[in-house]
Amino acid sequence: MVEYSKPWLTVDKQVDRLVEHGLDVGDRGHASAILQAIGYYRLTGYLYPFRESAEYVDDENRKRIRVLSDFRPGTSLDQAEKIIDFDRRLRMLVLDGLERIEVAVRMRIGYVLGRSSAFAHEDPSSFMPAFTAEITDTRKPAPSKHFHWLERVSSRKASSDEQFVEHFREKYDDRMPVWALTEILELGHLSVLYRGMNQKDAEEIAAAFGVPTKKLMSSWLASLNYMRNVAAHHARLFNRKLQNAPSRPRVGQVPILDHLRGNESAKSIFGT
Repeated sequence: MVEYSKPWLTVDKQVDRLVEHGLDVGDRGHASAILQAIGYYRLTGYLYPFRESAEYVDDENRKRIRVLSDFRPGTSLDQAEKIIDFDRRLRMLVLDGLERIEVAVRMRIGYVLGRSSAFAHEDPSSFMPAFTAEITDTRKPAPSKHFHWLERVSSRKASSDEQFVEHFREKYDDRMPVWALTEILELGHLSVLYRGMNQKDAEEIAAAFGVPTKKLMSSWLASLNYMRNVAAHHARLFNRKLQNAPSRPRVGQVPILDHLRGNESAKSIFGT
C-alpha cells in the first residue's frame, strides 16, 4: 500500500491544476465558483471521459488502455457544466420513475404475503429455506438472512415518525401486519425480502409487473435499488460503472427489451 501524500489545495490552486492538465477553464472567477459549488473530485469525475489515454502491453503480453492525467485538446469547463446539468436532470427523472416502482412493489408484496397471514413476514414458512436457515459454518456461525432482515426492519420501524406506525406501537404492542409494514420499507428492504420469498408467491408478484421469472425480478430490484441509492445521495449517474447491473431477459421473454441483447450499453445506466 502507498500512503497518500498529495497536499491540500486552495480553490485557486485547484483551478491552476486543471489548467496544467489542459482544461480550458474560461473565466477563472467562474471556474472558482464552480469548484466551490461542487468540489474538485466531483468535477473531475465528470471530466474523466475527456482524459487522454495510451495503449500499453501488460506483464502477460495483453494490450491494455491506460487513462492519463491530461485532458484531450479542446476540453472545456463548459462541457463539464453541461454534463453536470444533464446528470442532475437525469437523477430527478430516475427518482420519479423509481418512486412509482417502489410504491407499487410495497403494495404487491404486502398484498401477496398478507393473504396467508397478517404476520407472514415473521413466519419462516413464507420463505425459502436458504433465507431462514442459520449459517452453521463452525468458523463463522451466524443468524439467518431472515433474522437480519427482521432486525433491520425493526430498526426502521423504531425510527419512523409516521402516525400509523405510532398507532400500532401504542395499540398493538408495536406489531404491524405486513400490508402496513411494507409502507415504511425502502426498496432495499423489499428487494431482500422478495429474494427470500417462496417461488410461487415471488412468481405471482413478478407476473404482476410483466417480469417472466423470479430470478429476473430479483436482479432488477437489486439493480434498481443500487441506482436509487446513487440518485438519492446525489452521486454521479452519468458514465457510471454499475456495481449491480440488471440481468437481461432472453430474446422474446420481454419483447420490448430485446434490443438489450448484445448491446454493451445495456450494462450501463441505460440498461437499468
